[in-house]
Amino acid sequence: MKTWRHKKILELISEQEISTQEDLVDVLQKAGFSVTQATVSRDIKELGLIKVPGSSGISRYTVPGESLNPRNEDRMKRLFRDSVVCLDYSENLIIIKTLPGEAQGVASTIDNAGWPEVIGTVAGDDTILVVVKPKKLTHATMKKFFALTGR
Repeated sequence: MKTWRHKKILELISEQEISTQEDLVDVLQKAGFSVTQATVSRDIKELGLIKVPGSSGISRYTVPGESLNPRNEDRMKRLFRDSVVCLDYSENLIIIKTLPGEAQGVASTIDNAGWPEVIGTVAGDDTILVVVKPKKLTHATMKKFFALTGR
Protein backbone atom coordinates (compact mmCIF):
# COMPACT_ATOMS: atom_id res chain seq x y z
CA MET A 1 0.00 0.00 0.00
CA LYS A 2 2.80 2.42 0.93
CA THR A 3 4.59 1.77 -2.37
CA TRP A 4 1.41 2.48 -4.33
CA ARG A 5 0.81 5.63 -2.32
CA HIS A 6 4.37 6.84 -2.96
CA LYS A 7 3.95 6.16 -6.67
CA LYS A 8 0.66 8.09 -6.67
CA ILE A 9 2.25 11.02 -4.80
CA LEU A 10 5.02 11.26 -7.41
CA GLU A 11 2.43 11.10 -10.18
CA LEU A 12 0.27 13.79 -8.56
CA ILE A 13 3.09 16.27 -7.92
CA SER A 14 4.28 15.89 -11.50
CA GLU A 15 0.79 16.62 -12.86
CA GLN A 16 -0.34 19.46 -10.60
CA GLU A 17 1.02 22.11 -8.32
CA ILE A 18 0.55 20.85 -4.78
CA SER A 19 1.78 23.39 -2.26
CA THR A 20 0.78 22.07 1.16
CA GLN A 21 0.54 18.77 2.99
CA GLU A 22 -3.18 19.40 3.39
CA ASP A 23 -3.55 19.74 -0.40
CA LEU A 24 -1.69 16.46 -0.84
CA VAL A 25 -3.95 14.75 1.72
CA ASP A 26 -7.01 16.01 -0.20
CA VAL A 27 -5.87 14.79 -3.63
CA LEU A 28 -4.75 11.43 -2.22
CA GLN A 29 -8.11 10.95 -0.51
CA LYS A 30 -9.91 11.82 -3.75
CA ALA A 31 -7.71 9.19 -5.45
CA GLY A 32 -8.95 6.59 -2.95
CA PHE A 33 -6.15 6.58 -0.38
CA SER A 34 -7.03 6.78 3.31
CA VAL A 35 -4.30 9.07 4.66
CA THR A 36 -3.72 11.59 7.40
CA GLN A 37 -1.53 14.66 7.43
CA ALA A 38 0.99 12.77 9.60
CA THR A 39 1.21 9.96 7.02
CA VAL A 40 1.71 12.46 4.20
CA SER A 41 4.39 14.24 6.23
CA ARG A 42 6.31 10.95 6.59
CA ASP A 43 5.83 10.20 2.88
CA ILE A 44 7.24 13.61 1.91
CA LYS A 45 10.30 12.96 4.08
CA GLU A 46 10.80 9.41 2.78
CA LEU A 47 10.46 10.52 -0.85
CA GLY A 48 12.83 13.44 -0.22
CA LEU A 49 10.40 15.94 -1.74
CA ILE A 50 11.35 19.61 -1.77
CA LYS A 51 9.44 22.81 -2.45
CA VAL A 52 10.26 24.98 -5.45
CA PRO A 53 8.57 28.07 -6.87
CA GLY A 54 5.53 27.08 -8.93
CA SER A 55 4.29 28.83 -12.05
CA SER A 56 1.65 30.65 -9.99
CA GLY A 57 4.33 32.05 -7.68
CA ILE A 58 3.34 29.70 -4.84
CA SER A 59 5.81 27.00 -3.80
CA ARG A 60 5.03 23.43 -4.83
CA TYR A 61 6.38 19.97 -4.06
CA THR A 62 8.78 18.27 -6.46
CA VAL A 63 11.55 15.68 -6.52
CA PRO A 64 15.08 17.11 -6.09
CA GLY A 65 16.89 17.48 -9.40
CA GLU A 66 13.72 17.02 -11.40
CA SER A 67 13.50 19.29 -14.39
CA LEU A 68 10.38 21.36 -14.06
CA ASN A 69 7.60 21.25 -16.58
CA PRO A 70 7.64 23.40 -19.72
CA ARG A 71 6.04 26.26 -17.78
CA ASN A 72 9.43 26.68 -16.07
CA GLU A 73 10.86 27.84 -19.41
CA ASP A 74 8.17 30.53 -19.66
CA ARG A 75 8.86 31.59 -16.08
CA MET A 76 12.58 31.62 -16.81
CA LYS A 77 12.09 33.86 -19.87
CA ARG A 78 9.88 36.22 -17.88
CA LEU A 79 12.34 36.42 -14.99
CA PHE A 80 15.29 37.01 -17.31
CA ARG A 81 13.43 39.76 -19.22
CA ASP A 82 12.18 41.45 -16.06
CA SER A 83 15.07 40.92 -13.65
CA VAL A 84 18.42 40.39 -15.38
CA VAL A 85 20.49 43.54 -15.74
CA CYS A 86 23.88 42.25 -16.94
CA LEU A 87 25.63 39.04 -18.03
CA ASP A 88 29.39 38.41 -18.13
CA TYR A 89 31.74 35.43 -17.98
CA SER A 90 35.31 34.30 -17.43
CA GLU A 91 36.54 30.80 -18.20
CA ASN A 92 33.71 28.49 -17.04
CA LEU A 93 32.06 30.99 -14.69
CA ILE A 94 29.11 33.16 -15.65
CA ILE A 95 28.01 36.14 -13.57
CA ILE A 96 24.40 37.28 -13.82
CA LYS A 97 23.46 40.63 -12.26
CA THR A 98 19.80 41.10 -11.39
CA LEU A 99 17.61 43.73 -9.82
CA PRO A 100 17.91 43.70 -6.00
CA GLY A 101 16.16 40.72 -4.43
CA GLU A 102 15.69 38.82 -7.71
CA ALA A 103 18.82 36.64 -7.89
CA GLN A 104 17.50 33.64 -5.97
CA GLY A 105 14.37 33.31 -8.11
CA VAL A 106 16.40 33.51 -11.33
CA ALA A 107 18.96 31.02 -9.98
CA SER A 108 16.19 28.60 -9.05
CA THR A 109 14.89 28.55 -12.62
CA ILE A 110 18.43 27.94 -13.91
CA ASP A 111 18.91 25.09 -11.43
CA ASN A 112 15.60 23.54 -12.49
CA ALA A 113 16.09 24.00 -16.23
CA GLY A 114 17.90 20.69 -16.48
CA TRP A 115 20.77 22.05 -18.57
CA PRO A 116 23.51 19.40 -18.25
CA GLU A 117 26.29 21.94 -18.79
CA VAL A 118 25.26 23.95 -15.71
CA ILE A 119 26.62 22.13 -12.68
CA GLY A 120 25.32 24.68 -10.19
CA THR A 121 24.51 28.22 -9.17
CA VAL A 122 25.16 30.38 -6.13
CA ALA A 123 22.83 33.33 -5.63
CA GLY A 124 23.05 36.36 -3.42
CA ASP A 125 20.66 39.29 -3.42
CA ASP A 126 21.42 40.63 -6.89
CA THR A 127 24.24 38.44 -8.24
CA ILE A 128 24.33 34.82 -9.45
CA LEU A 129 27.43 32.73 -10.07
CA VAL A 130 26.78 29.99 -12.64
CA VAL A 131 29.36 27.21 -12.99
CA VAL A 132 29.57 25.59 -16.44
CA LYS A 133 31.26 22.30 -17.28
CA PRO A 134 32.94 21.73 -19.66
CA LYS A 135 34.49 25.14 -20.15
CA LYS A 136 33.98 24.99 -23.93
CA LEU A 137 30.19 25.26 -23.39
CA THR A 138 30.39 28.58 -21.55
CA HIS A 139 29.89 30.68 -24.69
CA ALA A 140 26.90 28.57 -25.81
CA THR A 141 25.38 28.90 -22.33
CA MET A 142 25.85 32.66 -22.47
CA LYS A 143 23.97 32.66 -25.80
CA LYS A 144 21.08 30.79 -24.13
CA PHE A 145 21.00 33.36 -21.32
CA PHE A 146 21.08 36.29 -23.76
CA ALA A 147 18.23 34.69 -25.75
CA LEU A 148 16.18 34.50 -22.53
CA THR A 149 16.64 38.23 -21.94
CA GLY A 150 15.23 39.04 -25.36
CA ARG A 151 18.12 41.40 -26.09
